[in-house]
Amino acid sequence: MLRVRVAFLVALLFSLAVIFRIGKIQFVEGERWIAMAEEIGLQYRNVKATRGSIYSDNGSLLATSLPFYRVAFDPSVASDETFDQGLDSLSALLSGYFGDRSAKYYYRKISKARSADRRYLVINNQRVNYQDKKTMQTWPIFREGRMKGGAIFEKVDLRFKPFSHLGTRTIGFINENNQGAGLEYSFNHVLAGTDGRALFQKMAGGSWKPVYDRSESKAVEGMDIETTIDINLQDVAESALLRALKQHDANYGCVVVMEVETGYIKAISNLSKNKQDKYWELYNYAVGEQGLTEPGSTFKLASLIALLEDSQVQLTDSIDTGEGTFLFYDKVMRDHKKEGYGMLSVAETFSKSSNIGVSRMINEHFGLKPDRFITYLDQMGLTESLDFQMKGTGTPYIKDPADPSWSGVTLPWMSIGYELKLTPLHTLAFYNAIANGGTMVKPIIVKRISKAGETWKQYNPEVIRESVCSESTLKKVRQLLELVVQEGTAANIKDSDYHIAGKTGTAQKVKAGGGYERAYYTSFAGYFPADAPKYSCIVVIDNPKGYNQYGSDVAAPVFKEIADNIYSRDPDMHQLFDPTYTAEIGVFPVIQSGHLQDLQLICNTLGVSNHAGTTEEWVLAKRNYNSVKWMENEILPDRVPNVVGMTLRDALPLLENHGLKVSYRGNGRIVKQSPGFGAKLDSGSKIILDLS
Repeated sequence: MLRVRVAFLVALLFSLAVIFRIGKIQFVEGERWIAMAEEIGLQYRNVKATRGSIYSDNGSLLATSLPFYRVAFDPSVASDETFDQGLDSLSALLSGYFGDRSAKYYYRKISKARSADRRYLVINNQRVNYQDKKTMQTWPIFREGRMKGGAIFEKVDLRFKPFSHLGTRTIGFINENNQGAGLEYSFNHVLAGTDGRALFQKMAGGSWKPVYDRSESKAVEGMDIETTIDINLQDVAESALLRALKQHDANYGCVVVMEVETGYIKAISNLSKNKQDKYWELYNYAVGEQGLTEPGSTFKLASLIALLEDSQVQLTDSIDTGEGTFLFYDKVMRDHKKEGYGMLSVAETFSKSSNIGVSRMINEHFGLKPDRFITYLDQMGLTESLDFQMKGTGTPYIKDPADPSWSGVTLPWMSIGYELKLTPLHTLAFYNAIANGGTMVKPIIVKRISKAGETWKQYNPEVIRESVCSESTLKKVRQLLELVVQEGTAANIKDSDYHIAGKTGTAQKVKAGGGYERAYYTSFAGYFPADAPKYSCIVVIDNPKGYNQYGSDVAAPVFKEIADNIYSRDPDMHQLFDPTYTAEIGVFPVIQSGHLQDLQLICNTLGVSNHAGTTEEWVLAKRNYNSVKWMENEILPDRVPNVVGMTLRDALPLLENHGLKVSYRGNGRIVKQSPGFGAKLDSGSKIILDLS
């Protein structure tokens, strides 16, 4: 019994000694041992986690990490027999794959490393993909595996953008120092994941070889983010912007398209000229500090809202804009029309964008109470940051009457969009509020963060201001914004199929040393369709060259091109065809429209009286007492034909000859088409047919 106790005490003392020694090594001598490990080339290093992916609104990949591999080799591992028998073939295969060196070069390189008893050799700095890695693992020596052949494939994740340059600045980047831009940088905390740790040994030449001692901690993959971007619309927006920038030799431009109700950004493009005079996405002007600038005439909407809210002014009231110039203290205000507009109504002042008219009305009403004007701007959500999801967003600069730089001319100039700064995104959020029944919603570009399909965080539409103005004022300004396009400065983008509402903007640029130069910041902000807004959009083009340098000539046509494309792709926006073309119910319910000769043959065979009122090939059936009269089905080359009542056999060649891609559902005759009859034709667009 005594021997057992002695043995137990000895074992206990030994255990305590071991624990003490471990603790001393870990906590007291830890730094010394780490230093010693580093001296012999051992070091624990981070192992990068696989980065999460970025998706568009329909699940298309915008950015993802693809596994590539660095091919390395431990030439000391393979047996002499394996090495000698396989080296010739391996060298030839390496030379053939990489294509940069001869087989003889690779043979000498590997042989020399084995003779020098090197334990780590980078075969080539080119990365190989997963499929090529699998192929290489079947090559001589390499096929023996890492433990017997010495092949080392070090995984390196490289970022890949399937759509190349499309939206590249919005997608952004992240560098080794965790600095960057765009979504990659703004959502790095979820995309990056958690790095692992593993033991590495420093080899000759400065390379680090992983030591697989089972002490490594595994990396945790990053989460994915799902954006609101519509990749097709992104392509349309970017292409339209690029054409305009080239046409006008502008410095830069940006476009943002937003869903009215949700605030979801469907497209955002920024293009600027580089040193080679090529346009590329170098900076996010739509969102960032460098895009923070004087908006010009698009700001007149805010000024007019403040005036309508705080006074009894009616749109039919008059204002004398004079002969093109007006003196505020010691500073001259000018209108774009040199000879002036003379007497204008309030509505005309806005639609013609008279600087003098707007500034006079604001100065006369708010001149003695400028702080009240600023209060209205605050109520409209124009003085506060949007708290947008991307880092680096510009903050509005709105002067306050207490500002030392405030002067007697500040208010009139501010009323037309000078002496203040907004980003294009902020201006768009304001116009979107007008389209959205007065409710300002927060712009959103990321709607979901997820991992393995499971939602980690959802970003739902968020209201910034319940109402930016009263119902009566809202109704008036929506009429004015539509009037701008129907009769005012943007009449060049008027469309008969759907109405656009918006405002042009042309602001002189500030010189480096102060004052204004003869260079312009042009823009158009608005929404469509005007009667039931679904999308809002802003287009900005900076410093266009040439004769046409105003927002109506430069920015508005880009808006129109984008709006037309959206309209053609969205059947819900289309108006139903004219009811005069609806088939009469009763006597001839089946015979409605089609090819004249075919329909005549059918009627004659069935004994139905019919008469031709036209010689055209395609006809509509009209009742004429107890007979059928064939009337012309007007087919215009630039408009969608009317195929309601036709068989699919008749409709298909007619529509396809117009360049339309046809999809249909049901059987029988066509009872509905979208887009409807007479809609503007865009070649390559889709048309949906319902048959019954």
